[in-house]
Amino acid sequence: ALVASSQEAFGQTINVLMHVTGGLVARKTIGDMDIDHWNTVMELNTTSLFRMVKAVEPHMPDGSAIVTFASQAGRDGGGAGSVAYAASKGAVMTMTRGLAKELGPRVRVNSLCPGMIDTDFHNMFTKPEVRAHVANVSPVKREGTPEDTANLAVFLASDKSAFMTGTNVDINGGMLFS
Repeated sequence: ALVASSQEAFGQTINVLMHVTGGLVARKTIGDMDIDHWNTVMELNTTSLFRMVKAVEPHMPDGSAIVTFASQAGRDGGGAGSVAYAASKGAVMTMTRGLAKELGPRVRVNSLCPGMIDTDFHNMFTKPEVRAHVANVSPVKREGTPEDTANLAVFLASDKSAFMTGTNVDINGGMLFS
């Protein structure tokens, strides 16, 4: 339905898929986690990407771009109680690399790996003292902003990143180097 309504409003071709979704849902340790929680997190973060690529890719012409949102948690395993989230975002990173190989050179596929960004995600799931500590020990001495992340996403969707594909770009104020 989303693809059909987009095509009706903007034309038949789809030049960019920006898959901006994600959620921790709840912090649950392996001992407290049931399969329903695991599946919910995987569906939200990973299966939704699969479904959107399946729906959009046939309508993408040469020079199109897919931008996915992974996470620093996909690189470092995340914080306590976020194994399902970290695993799902690690899968997004791997899907990004695999899709780049499969869809190239017609479609470029890249991902952002945000760290501590000042969004409702961290408002809900990260204690204020943890956020303050991370900002204080980061080389840039602050949390990222939604604008920081949006600027990188737009760059990855644009022709200015034409020689980039299969990358998982860290945007975390220098807290983790890949």
